[in-house]
Amino acid sequence: MTERAVQRLPVDTGQSGWLALTERSLPLRPLEADRTVDWLVIGAGFAGLSAARRLAQLRGGESIAVLDAREIAQGPAGRNSGFMIDLPHNLTSGEYSPSDAAQSRQEIAHNRFAIEFAKAAAAECGMPKQAFDPCGKTNAASTPRGEKLNADFARSLARMDEPFELLHAKAMQELTGSSYYRGGLHTPGAVMIQPAMYIHALAGALSAKVDIHENSPVVGLRREARMWIARTPKATIRAPKVILAVNGHIQDFGHFGGRLMHVFTYASMTEALRRGDKGFGRTGQAAWGILPADPMGATIRKITHDGAERVVVRTRFTFEPGMQVSEAKVGKIAGEQRGSFVARFPDLADLPFEYSWAGRLCLSLNHVPAFGEVEENLFSACCENGLGTVKSTLAGVLAADLATGQRSVILEEFGRQAPPKPLPPAPLAFVGINSVIRWQELRAGREG
Repeated sequence: MTERAVQRLPVDTGQSGWLALTERSLPLRPLEADRTVDWLVIGAGFAGLSAARRLAQLRGGESIAVLDAREIAQGPAGRNSGFMIDLPHNLTSGEYSPSDAAQSRQEIAHNRFAIEFAKAAAAECGMPKQAFDPCGKTNAASTPRGEKLNADFARSLARMDEPFELLHAKAMQELTGSSYYRGGLHTPGAVMIQPAMYIHALAGALSAKVDIHENSPVVGLRREARMWIARTPKATIRAPKVILAVNGHIQDFGHFGGRLMHVFTYASMTEALRRGDKGFGRTGQAAWGILPADPMGATIRKITHDGAERVVVRTRFTFEPGMQVSEAKVGKIAGEQRGSFVARFPDLADLPFEYSWAGRLCLSLNHVPAFGEVEENLFSACCENGLGTVKSTLAGVLAADLATGQRSVILEEFGRQAPPKPLPPAPLAFVGINSVIRWQELRAGREG
């Protein structure tokens, strides 16, 4: 087979605050010599590391290697908001309230399977609560429309016998320290993680069983004599079976072309407030996380790291088919995020952001993954549809199961989903998708 050249490599803009607060313990080991292994995983994010962990469970006596184009957690795995959500969470629908109860129950079961896998990994790795905290999540409403969206979501959850608690404005202020919110809806099944810390801990624990090669981008992939050969700038690695855990970059490996939306979201983290600083203690409880009642609004998290308080603001989405954004765009949106932060915490208007960054998402029009055996013994665990921590964990585990011949109800259900729908022609897609995103953001109003 002619080698398929991979010409577009990951580009991640801005410095992730999560990564800046994470200490690296895993030695950096780029691939520098040719080798042959039993299993190759390309990508060391949530999908890739979950696939590697599952392979180590199922084929513990066989050699497993993971390649990543960058260092651990420099990419989207270390740039997300850090929510592992069990409930339906469809960013393209404009609201969380599920329409089909049976389909929603199936999605909940799948998400909880992934969360349990992550929970077991966290326990094995000895992750601290800061890295993996099963505290639930709160959907916050700051407008009458947000309150209605929460009420609709509550009714949907009640129909499915899912637990929830409606919070009044005073409870939201006690949680966040802010009088901005009119109410909230708390559900207990989600987990809040420090994503870069989680990924580093998982990689460190896996390194005893799995060879992880960072700064080793795959620039060519071909199949010869029943072996896949991945070429990096310094060496090649051969394996009979390969799992692609590269999210939207699956298109650069020749699959799902014209079917995936590459969307960026943006986040900023404040400077630290330490005891004795002006404003310390003004942001409520030591750690909390809220999602907007309107999916296009602002996600806000409060963390306490080494005794210092910080707030993280995540807002805005842009469709970027070129899969990269400029530093100028990150800076511009960080300026807009100042408004969201100050509206919620006017007493902290002088507290600057220390880190601002962009993070890549991959979505499909029909909210399905890019999953399955795409060529003989080449498996895809991609397209997380805006819920990368959970959906990528799930896809990685199930790709390993599929590749090793395991059978389960969840694998059968996950694998029989329709393929991603084709996007409109490129010019129409760029204008149309960005217009819809912007309209939804404007409609969110004060939720943003």
